[in-house]
Amino acid sequence: MLIGAHVSTGGGLSKAIERAEDLRCESIQIFNQSPRMWRPTRYSDDDFAEFREAMDASKVEVVAIHAIYLINPATNDREMRKKSLDSLTHALRVGDGIGAMGVVIHPGALKDDTRTNARKRAVKLIKEALAETERCPILYENTAGSPQLLGRDFDKTGGPKRLGLCIDSCHLHATGYDVRTPQGMKALVDEIDAKIGLKQLKLLHVNDSRDARGSNRDRHAAIPNGEIGRKGMRAFLGEPRLQGLPAVLEGPGIDGKAVVRKDIQIVRRIHRDGIPKGG
Repeated sequence: MLIGAHVSTGGGLSKAIERAEDLRCESIQIFNQSPRMWRPTRYSDDDFAEFREAMDASKVEVVAIHAIYLINPATNDREMRKKSLDSLTHALRVGDGIGAMGVVIHPGALKDDTRTNARKRAVKLIKEALAETERCPILYENTAGSPQLLGRDFDKTGGPKRLGLCIDSCHLHATGYDVRTPQGMKALVDEIDAKIGLKQLKLLHVNDSRDARGSNRDRHAAIPNGEIGRKGMRAFLGEPRLQGLPAVLEGPGIDGKAVVRKDIQIVRRIHRDGIPKGG
């Protein structure tokens, strides 16, 4: 398992690799621009080349991009749709430039429409964004919270190639999945395999939860001080069929702020303890 963290690109794309090296990351996630603003950050080919060169010289093996939070692929509002398409396309182009494994997005919100219609709109927008770009895939992230959100389960969405799945331990816990026991994790991965296929599972978000299972609240806690806890995280990280995947901590860290090296060390230790003997 390639364990790492979400890191800042403040000061330039390549600065993310410097921060990742300080944390001892094997995988990272970044925002391609400010996550709560529509205005894109414009990068040059030189920026991309500098990032790739820094990554090649580091221990970081995988980089993912998280799209901005404002995007709603399922929207039926014309202006919001255009903004979402433009922003997602921009993120994918940055992903092409830096060699990212994928762009993580939340599938979107239903608003006042049916789930079927919302899913169709999301797939259509994603096809358009992929058609405008070259290589970088899109990774759907499972969501937590309102039943008005798409992505709370693993029903097939259909759609094109270059489409994968990212699962978040906190979101799964909040939605009601049992990620705290080996039996629960086996059932979860069996479901993903049956409905989507394990080849589509590309990335793990490793987050503890401040709230009880089934709360529908997406509120992260420092690992292992939340409701999932050390034992639960051992079950999540120790599931045999997840081994080899990149696993990214999003935070907060143990000090309540950004993830630090100690947090990575804690998760590595939990992962090691969670691997079944002989596994």
